[in-house]
Amino acid sequence: MERHSRAADVPKWSALLVEAVSKPGLIMQAYTAFHNYSIGNQLLALIQCQLRGLQPGPINTFPKWQELGRCVKRGERALILCMPITRKQKGDDTNSEGSGEEKIFTSFIYKARWFVLAQTEGEQIPTPPIPEWDSTKALEVLDIQTTPFDHTDGNCQGFARKRLIAISPVAQLPHKTRFHEMAHVILGHTAEADFADTEHTPRNLREVEAESVALLCCEALKLEGADFCRGYIQNWLCPAVGYNGDGIPEKSAQKIFRAADQILRAGRPNVEAQTA
Repeated sequence: MERHSRAADVPKWSALLVEAVSKPGLIMQAYTAFHNYSIGNQLLALIQCQLRGLQPGPINTFPKWQELGRCVKRGERALILCMPITRKQKGDDTNSEGSGEEKIFTSFIYKARWFVLAQTEGEQIPTPPIPEWDSTKALEVLDIQTTPFDHTDGNCQGFARKRLIAISPVAQLPHKTRFHEMAHVILGHTAEADFADTEHTPRNLREVEAESVALLCCEALKLEGADFCRGYIQNWLCPAVGYNGDGIPEKSAQKIFRAADQILRAGRPNVEAQTA
């Protein structure tokens, strides 16, 4: 079970998603500066840097900067990021024998604990390299397999069935379609039905979720295709283009950021490394 506790001045995930859709290059800039963090936190950090006039760069907590030989400058305010807190709680034992089973609850709370390099001074540190991303490894880690493309519709770019995906040999942008179909699997869409994506994708929430994941992944990895994703998503979000993010449910926005983060992490050399 997941719970969210949000500070009053922290934008909703749906608002962050609208920012990413509306502003080309935002995700790429955030990923370049803060790739060790989740995509949602990357955007949170970048927007706070922009509002405060700070140069985006490596980010750490106060103690971690001290370990690296740098001190946070006097008067600097910490950036707010979202962090998971996991705890155990005994469930209702009225329907079971004994004292009841323990349930694990994950809460996501917002804490002001992080500072970017520009807020510190001291010893020089090397710039962390942006990790490479491998699609074959990502598919393996996520337990998604490829299958021969057998759809009869000549306009179909790809499809997803259960934990199988297929990309048309004549797909315009195979990598974008791969992200889209992987997203259907990660988001749980294929547990309900099979999907086939044509050039004129039906306008429903599940398709927008998958296309949004493809947008985040394409932009983060500097791959062609983000504009195609953005055009479709903006058409669907047209009534709500702006910072309030009313065009997409908050729960869907959370799922989109989580799925994109899973895909990007799965393709890295060291998938065990986890951060906030």
